[in-house]
Amino acid sequence: MTEILVTGGHGQLGGQLVTRGIARGFAVRGPSSRELDITDPDSLKPQVNAGSVVINCAAYTAVDAAETDEAGAYEINVVGARNVAVACAEAGARMIHISTDYVFAGEAGSPYETDDPTEPRTVYGRTKLGGEEAVHAVLPEAQIVRTAWVYSGTGSDFVATMRRLERERDHVKVVTDQVGSPTFAGDLAEALLDLVELGDGAAPVLHATNAGRASWFDLARAVFEEVGADPDRVVGCTSAEFVRPAPRPSYSVLSGRAWAESGLPPLRDWRDALAAALTE
Repeated sequence: MTEILVTGGHGQLGGQLVTRGIARGFAVRGPSSRELDITDPDSLKPQVNAGSVVINCAAYTAVDAAETDEAGAYEINVVGARNVAVACAEAGARMIHISTDYVFAGEAGSPYETDDPTEPRTVYGRTKLGGEEAVHAVLPEAQIVRTAWVYSGTGSDFVATMRRLERERDHVKVVTDQVGSPTFAGDLAEALLDLVELGDGAAPVLHATNAGRASWFDLARAVFEEVGADPDRVVGCTSAEFVRPAPRPSYSVLSGRAWAESGLPPLRDWRDALAAALTE
């Protein structure tokens, strides 16, 4: 039985990995970030066992807050990622590190390939890219999996927020000029477990998102439709009308070519995944 340690095990993706990993017969541990602080090597190293797989989901993901807290983002996304890689290298464990579409400039016209030039435009993106580089400097055989627009439909993610606003407001304004691939955390977790089962044969950098593309406006309308509400209550606007401290990518669709070429099954279309997420 493969042992999996999920750092950030109480987070959006980490929680799905723990639940679904146990259901698939893995021995999964998913301590919270408070229980296992990846910025503290002394607390991290005893948790990593020889022959295990460590999926590093722990991250500083507050994109806007990072703009004024670069030190905090760096400590978790770069130093913490390096600590996990060192612990895996010393113990003889395999590492899968979760990264993001924000490592790219977000201005492409076709899906980003894994080897396309990176050009992060935010502190969050720069620190996540720094984490990728730190991991591969220590552990070249580690897999880095970039994903995008992840939601679970609970808590405060975009899908959950749209469900709440549908109940609270007559109309909701959502941007139309940012395009990506909405990705259900449950599907991403299953995909990562497929990667665990595949072993070491996958490429060192992979992209994993639900298939297809949509704007945030499209996603919001789809959420309204799925819950039986009138999608015309979602009103489009531009990014210029909704300024945030950290600029959002206008285009962040990630190519799944490397994923498929590694022999891994593709993730389903984003709209099918959304329907399943809302049913769950």
